Parts: sequence; structure tokens; C-alpha cells
Amino acid sequence: MLVYGDRPRARAPGDILADLRRQMTAAEALPEGILRHAALARLLIDAGILAQGLLDAGFERAGHDEHGPAQERALALPLAAALALRDSHRGGYLGPLPPLPWDALSALERARLPDTVTLKTPEGYAYYALYPEAYLEAARGVPPGEVPWVIGIRGIGTSLACAVVAGVGGTHAPITVRPGGPPFQRELRLGPRLEAALRRAAPATPFALVDEGPGLSGSSFGAVADTLERLGAPTEHLRFFPSHRGDLGPMASEAHRARWTRAHKHTVDFERLILSPDDPRHALTAWVEDLCGPALGPLEDLGGGAWRQRHFPRREDWPGVHVGQERRKYLLRTARGTFLLKFAGLGARGEHALERSRTLADRGWAPAVLGLRHGFLVHRWEAEARPLSATAFDARAHLPRIAAYLAFRARHFARPGGGHGASPAQLLEMGRHNTREALGEDRARSWSRWEDALTHLSAEMNTVETDGRMQAWEWLVRPDGVLLKTDAVDHHDAHDLIGCQDVAWDIVGASVELGLGPSEQSALAELVSRWGPRPVSGALPRFYRPCYLAFQLGHHQLALQALATQVPAEAERLRAAVRRYARALERELDAL
Repeated sequence: MLVYGDRPRARAPGDILADLRRQMTAAEALPEGILRHAALARLLIDAGILAQGLLDAGFERAGHDEHGPAQERALALPLAAALALRDSHRGGYLGPLPPLPWDALSALERARLPDTVTLKTPEGYAYYALYPEAYLEAARGVPPGEVPWVIGIRGIGTSLACAVVAGVGGTHAPITVRPGGPPFQRELRLGPRLEAALRRAAPATPFALVDEGPGLSGSSFGAVADTLERLGAPTEHLRFFPSHRGDLGPMASEAHRARWTRAHKHTVDFERLILSPDDPRHALTAWVEDLCGPALGPLEDLGGGAWRQRHFPRREDWPGVHVGQERRKYLLRTARGTFLLKFAGLGARGEHALERSRTLADRGWAPAVLGLRHGFLVHRWEAEARPLSATAFDARAHLPRIAAYLAFRARHFARPGGGHGASPAQLLEMGRHNTREALGEDRARSWSRWEDALTHLSAEMNTVETDGRMQAWEWLVRPDGVLLKTDAVDHHDAHDLIGCQDVAWDIVGASVELGLGPSEQSALAELVSRWGPRPVSGALPRFYRPCYLAFQLGHHQLALQALATQVPAEAERLRAAVRRYARALERELDAL
């Protein structure tokens, strides 16, 4: 199924360096505490993204990875940022500001750099609450006196490797590599100097292999380990730094699985790092104490679908969710009230989510937001509100409010110029592919009718930061009947291929998820046209509807496959959703 997407973006290195200079200047003005620490984390993340872009550009030019002065210069900036983050973390965020990497920044500003570099989103920082401090802590597991050669797997492994170097007390920049080839059979392409250096070091040198994951196969970790073993490194000299304690995924080779089972692995998970840390200043509750007050008890975990216990009295009514991909969220109770703490992304992503949350809350569309603390948004908990019921949906009462909300997004969250989401051609390919996988070739051929309309559909699009979550349980009804929208700030930039679309995508989403009939969908589109910045295209909803159904079908099918053996009860709920979306897609395609 086609569900996930990667949206690389091109930027000029000079612009990124100017932004990093502004960040460092701003950090110098911040008082000690979690806000200053979060600024240092953003500096590491953004410096690592720039280094990834520069190193990938060199890889593309040469056709292989090398390690020399250019690579060390690119990595000096995130390494220095990692050292500052380490000192802040180990000092409990207090004390003088650690030294900032002004010299490394100036060296890059003087260097001859490409006009543009291609940057990729570090998924762990953006979506999965992976904190670089976890790798600083994991590095404490390396035996005292042992300073391994650190190898980061680009992209996110670039900055994580710098954190490991800082954590073990190293001073030399890590090596980074970009495995390539088929997804489950990755291989390295090393330049002659790098391969010779690794060959000389391999027999007697410990190595640290750093990345997020492993995922379905762990083949990126495997590619690095295979290469080191081929060059003479004993397996017992390899130390793996993954982001979780689990095994390799189902697509791993038997050789990789056997090595993983016996390998040295160093991991500090989120619970140990942030929920139950040795230093109470590192705790999530301490981060938000200035906003919420001291906690009256333990946090209540609402992640992994646990929020459904509060919304649905009967488990039979629970919607199916991909529990492994839900954002971390917690309920905090203090003397000041009850608060929802939800992970929104580290660095710039969290700050963008805060800006959007404030805009929506200030206009009365979403629950109040108090602030952002190192990746977590802090909302007031709407204790008296209840989720909207799709089965008892009152179109006359609620359609105007939903239309006004979508019109507001179209007006205030516009993304002119496109380029931030899937094109109609990409959506068509997704729809055709997922239909073929689920319903067979005959129905997949139905998508051909849209091929001649792609140019017109592209011209009709007015791209906005779409909501992307129009299901009934994403709406809250206050006791006075007012609808509030939740989970509304970041799905336009999620780890999927949809991205930003025309507001018609959310009109179709509301129609599907709330069970609107054709006349009600038309009425919703008419109201959005009347109250929004421009009329809604007549063609886009007709095209988007099968696309939306095919995407949701694929999303739920992949979730079902991932959870079928691990969480059977969840798998049954997902299976029901797959059947529902498949039937709706069949009807839609048969009507073409």
C-alpha cells in the first residue's frame, strides 16, 4: 500500500547558516531553564539537517561516502551543538550557557558550499518523540575509557551520532554514511580513503553504529555492520545505538537477526529519559510546572489509543487506530486544573504547531493552549466536552460550524505555490495502486478516467494546510453545543504522502467520516465557498473522494498488518475499518 511519503526540500546553505546564527543569538538572551535547553536542541537538530544536506550533496557528486576535511567541517557544527546540549542536560538546564559553536558556524560561512542542498525531515524528532538526549544518556553505557569510532546513518543519524560522540566524551567528528539500494537490502558505497581508514582500524577499534529504528528490516544498521565485519571488525567490537529495544522487523535477514540478538545495544527509552528520570529536573512534569503548577500525581498516559477510554464508554465503539504511530500524549492534574500534554515535534516543528494552536484557540476553534515545552504542547483539558457522534450527526446544527472552520483554514493557513503535498498525478498513482492491492486490477483500471484531467485538477488547487482529521471523535461538543476541533495543527505535514491539499480534501474527509449525503456535501462546499477566500472547485471533490478512500484504506491496511499478531483486539477494529473503506471505494469507482 502507498501511504507514507518523504518530502525533501531544497534550501540554500547560506540561508540555513543565517538562521542558525539567529538561533544562537536568541539562545544567548534566554535565561537558564527548559526553554534555553530546547533552543540548544533545535540548534543541534537544524545543524544536523544542514550537515545531512551537505554530506548528501558530496555523496551525489562523488558517488560514494568519504571522510575528510569537507565532511569534518560540515559535522563540526552539529558536534559543537551536541556538546552544548550535553552540558545543559547534565547540568539540569541550569547554570551558565554552554559555549555555542560560533567558530564552526563561521568556518562554514567562509567555505565554498553548494548553491542548494536537499534536506530531509528527521522523522524521530518530528513525529515519534525521539530526543537526542536519549543518545547522550545511552552513551553512558559504553565502558569507561573506551572511545569508539562513531558512525551515523544519515539522515537523523547525523545529529544522533554527534550526540553519541558528546556522550562518550569524544572530540572527533563522527563518520556518516548513506546506505542505498533496495529497502530491505541496503548497502554502503565507500570511497577509497574512507574504506582504507576503516580497514586499518577495524581489527582493534570499537565502533558505535547510530540511527533511529530499526524498522521492518534493520537493513541500514545491517549494511554498516556487514561492511565493518567484511573489513575485519569482530562482531563483539560493534555497539549499536537504536531508538528502541525491540527486535528487527519481519523483513530482516536471518544473518542480521542473529547478529542483532547477540550484539551490544545501547538504548535509553522515553519512559526512562523523561517520565522517570534520575534527575527530577528532566521530567516532563518539571518542564511544564511554570505553566500548570506542580503535579498532584502521576501522568495519565493517553497515547497508543488510550484516549478512547475517556471518550467511549463501551470498547465496542472504539475506532481502530495505529497505536504504534500515535503521538505521545498525557493528562496532567495540578491544583490549577487538568491539562493535556501532547508531543508536537522538536525544534521548528513544535514552534509551528504552537503558532497554529494559538491561532485556532484565539479564534475559538480549538482548546486553549498555554505554551510549548521542549516538543510538548500544553492544552487545557476540555473535561466537560464530549466527542461528536457520527451516528447521531445533526447536519443542520453542525454543518455551518464545520464549514466556517474550513473556511477559516483556507483563509489563514494558505500555502500558495503548492509543492508541499502530493500532486493530483501522485494521488492518482496512490489511488490506483492501493485499489489494485485491495480490490484487483479491474477496479484499478477505473482510475484511468482521471488521467486527462490532471492538468485541470492541478490548476484548480489552492493549497492550504489541511486539517486531515475530520473523523467524528476529532470534534468535541461543549455543554453549550459549540464544536471544538482537536488534533488540527500538523497532519498537513505528517509522515504520509498527502501533505497540503486544497480545502476540498477536508470537505471530502468530513463527508466520508461524518456520513454526509451528496446534498449535504454540496451544502458544506457551498458554505466554505461563501465564507472562504475563493469558491471551492467543483472538480476537486469528485477526484478527491476516491483518493481519500484509497488512502484511508491503505493506512488502515498497513496498520492491520503491523498489529495483527501484536494487538489482536486492535487488529479486529482495524479490519472493520478496512472493510468499510473498501466497500465505500468500490461504490465510488463503480459509479464512475
